[in-house]
Amino acid sequence: MRRNRFRKRSTYRGNSTYRRDSGMHNSAPTPEPSPPPTPDKWYSILGRGVVLGLVSLVLLALVAVAGSLGVYAYLARDLPSPQEMYDRRAPFQTTRLYDRHGRLLYEIIDPHGGRRTVIAYDELPPVLLDAVIATEDATFFSNPGVNPFSIARALHDNLRQGEIVSGASTITQQLVKNTFLSPEQTVQRKIKEAILAAEITRRYSKEEILAVYLNDVYFGNLAYGIGAAADTYFGKEPADLTLPEAALLAGLLQAPAFYDPYLNAEAALARRTTVLRLMRLHGRITQAQFDEAVDAPLTLRPRPTGGYSEAPHWVDYVRAQLEAEYGPEALYRSGFHVYTTLDLDLQRMAQRIVQEQSAALRERDANNAALVAMDPHTGEILAMVGSVDFHDASIDGQVNVSVRMRQPGSTIKALTYLAAFERGWSPSTMLMDLEQSFPDGANPPYVPRNYDEQHWGPISLRLALASSRNIPAVSTLNQIGLSALLDMAQRLGIHSLTRPDYGLSLTLGGGEVTLLEMTSAFGAFANGGYRVDPRHILFIHDNVGNVVMGPREPSLARVMDARHAYLMSNILSDNDARSRAFGADSSLRTSFASAVKTGTTNDFRDGWTIGYTPRFVTGVWVGNNDNTPTSRLTGSRGAAPIWKAFMEQALAGQPNTGFERPSGLVEIDVCPISGQRHTEFCPPAVRSLFLEEQQPEECNVHRHVAICTVSGLLATENCPDALVEYRFFHDYGPEWDHWAQQQGMTTPPRESCTMHTQPSNISIRTASHSEPTILLVTGSTEVAEFSHYYVEYGHGPNPTEWQRMTEDVHSPVRDGVIARWDTRQLSPGAYTLRLVVMDRHGHRFEARTHVQIEVSSQPTPSPTMTPTPALETPTPSTPTLEPTMTPTPTATLTPTMATPTVTVILTPTVTLTPTAMPTATYTPMPVPTATATPEPSPLPPEPTPTVVTPTPDVDASGSSEP
Repeated sequence: MRRNRFRKRSTYRGNSTYRRDSGMHNSAPTPEPSPPPTPDKWYSILGRGVVLGLVSLVLLALVAVAGSLGVYAYLARDLPSPQEMYDRRAPFQTTRLYDRHGRLLYEIIDPHGGRRTVIAYDELPPVLLDAVIATEDATFFSNPGVNPFSIARALHDNLRQGEIVSGASTITQQLVKNTFLSPEQTVQRKIKEAILAAEITRRYSKEEILAVYLNDVYFGNLAYGIGAAADTYFGKEPADLTLPEAALLAGLLQAPAFYDPYLNAEAALARRTTVLRLMRLHGRITQAQFDEAVDAPLTLRPRPTGGYSEAPHWVDYVRAQLEAEYGPEALYRSGFHVYTTLDLDLQRMAQRIVQEQSAALRERDANNAALVAMDPHTGEILAMVGSVDFHDASIDGQVNVSVRMRQPGSTIKALTYLAAFERGWSPSTMLMDLEQSFPDGANPPYVPRNYDEQHWGPISLRLALASSRNIPAVSTLNQIGLSALLDMAQRLGIHSLTRPDYGLSLTLGGGEVTLLEMTSAFGAFANGGYRVDPRHILFIHDNVGNVVMGPREPSLARVMDARHAYLMSNILSDNDARSRAFGADSSLRTSFASAVKTGTTNDFRDGWTIGYTPRFVTGVWVGNNDNTPTSRLTGSRGAAPIWKAFMEQALAGQPNTGFERPSGLVEIDVCPISGQRHTEFCPPAVRSLFLEEQQPEECNVHRHVAICTVSGLLATENCPDALVEYRFFHDYGPEWDHWAQQQGMTTPPRESCTMHTQPSNISIRTASHSEPTILLVTGSTEVAEFSHYYVEYGHGPNPTEWQRMTEDVHSPVRDGVIARWDTRQLSPGAYTLRLVVMDRHGHRFEARTHVQIEVSSQPTPSPTMTPTPALETPTPSTPTLEPTMTPTPTATLTPTMATPTVTVILTPTVTLTPTAMPTATYTPMPVPTATATPEPSPLPPEPTPTVVTPTPDVDASGSSEP
């Protein structure tokens, strides 16, 4: 017998039998019901049923066993020895990667050319065996080659989906799959794999199986087997591996390219922690060992270079994606011809431009850059530059920064404002670029700062986004909610924002994403609102031309309104809007229609520029891989020149088509400050776009506000109309009153009138046009806590002097006569009547009306005097005193003068008839306020006829008319 190079310690022989019972019951209806059986008959029927059931089960089991044994025997025949299994691994067919035009990018060389060292089982360290078993197959030493419980779960998932969606492979199954079976993903292949794994376990020891597996499995970086892996990554023999090193190698088995510690150290360390946690869970290490290993630094042997002639970062990226989908063994041994989406011409152009700009970057303490270009309609990646120089170890050049987590700066503001659009905002929505503070849980208030440390005051959303103002963006996120931004990021294909502790700074780039994710997200703006996942493969053939993966149509998912996508493109392509911050001729301006957004982290560690046309989207990052800050290198100064140079050259000679405007948008004249519909009080209007169903209301910043002239506060419905005055104000909201007042603006009061707590009824009415006569003046004088009222008149529409028509009247009137006005001696023209009502607190209320006195159409008769016995003519020494009349209950007035020298001259149409009733007494007033009379002079003036008009509280019936 041939000596086996893998010495076995023990021989495992184990068989397990798993039975599945089933039952079947049939009954047939009888024509007529029969009498109920007796108990003896019940027992007889039941006994026969049990016997028949058991016989049926036995027969079914025998048939199933016979069939299974036949299938098992067929598949298990002629199984090789472990040495033969190793020999069968020698055949190897090269996998080739091509660009989209069929140009060879990379050919995977035969890893068996000196990169494989066979290690005997006795030489494998226990710490490595424990790590591999705990991670890949915790029941390895006890299972029969398969794990029935895992298979049952996986079969349920796979049969339900109609394809392989869940795996349950043991170490033995993995060995069988890699040795004997094709890479096809079918249920039939999975069953065959399980049967062969069970037979391998029956024939060979667990140690033999594990030794063959560990000497043949792929660990990445062309290292097949544990001997090559230990040497490639650590420069050691397997026996010298430490616990952290063994855990890292065990973690590579799941996806060597993805967990490659040279390219993705963070992912590799996270996977190492997972392995250590599994080892602790299964009792392979202590808690102290776990704690020490988790904190151990990652120390690697320098990565071997060579073998990459074109697009090295792209090759690594595609290999990782293929490994995840097909498995490393199928990829590296099946002779695949993989046609990728890369355009080699664009790739070479991008690499050249990035390298040409590297000198300018180094001047600002930045040594690296990355670029991704995509077709936004298909998701196909056309160019991917992961670093300035793949082979420059001083900058970690082999790390592909385009798929590494970095802070995106202000580029993510576009997603914040897109979420605001979905809540009814528009490009003209007014935002306040003023110092603001926001609550931040238990932390001190969050006070964002603008890049230039300046405040621009009220600005539009368009200007805020195009000029990348920080404070308005934070305020917007505060209003719409953090969940709105996170939801938008998920919808656009950004799956990196998974932390639970994000704050408002997320809209300034406080989270970490990848350049590929952000570039793909901006592609949804370019294509009119569809998310298209990034694509790296066009199709795959095997070595004889069979289709492994055929061309696929892009999977389009609408994630936003096409009109919102257009609004975003309209803003980001507005060079005038961004000129205030970036200048009119910045690196963001191209010779064709393009939309672009920059981003810079607060500490200048990351600079971004992402821009697009309707058919092309490109993202650029600049900075340092070790996360050291640059010398204030912004996205507009570092990333934008690379972006512009690449876009101009990549799109040279192509049609210059702009962004097509979808239906459902309207242009409206708006106030340039408020962004609302323009009014006569606003500055000159500007045009802005709105959704048809979301047209703006009239401007509420430049507006007239109803003010109670008595209290000076906002008028209420209880304030009399005559006391309400509309005044012009700048109203930015109460929180901005102090700022507006500092700018010299008048702000409205914020409190409502508290004086008029009850409805008031104050009005005055009379004929609007009249010839000279005695006019009846009616109205209402009701106010809370009424004191008195009086009526005046003056010449013109806005008199500066008033003459009393009545004295103070202390009884309120509701829709009645409040005065009678004799206009026969007045000159023709316009007059204003004013009703003044006072309350007990001295508050004054007014109502006015206007009268036009016409020229009389009839001759005016000569006045005749009809004096009453009770009247006497006043002396010239008291011409300024005004009589006060108190009428008799009969409403026939017989006035008398308290001072005999006062003489009242009546017009011919007024006749005062004396009666035997007590006469009214005139009390001279100290100041003439009722009727206009000539100023006193040294000589007695010509007597002027004066009408003494009774007030309603004298005669509410109005019967005192002459």
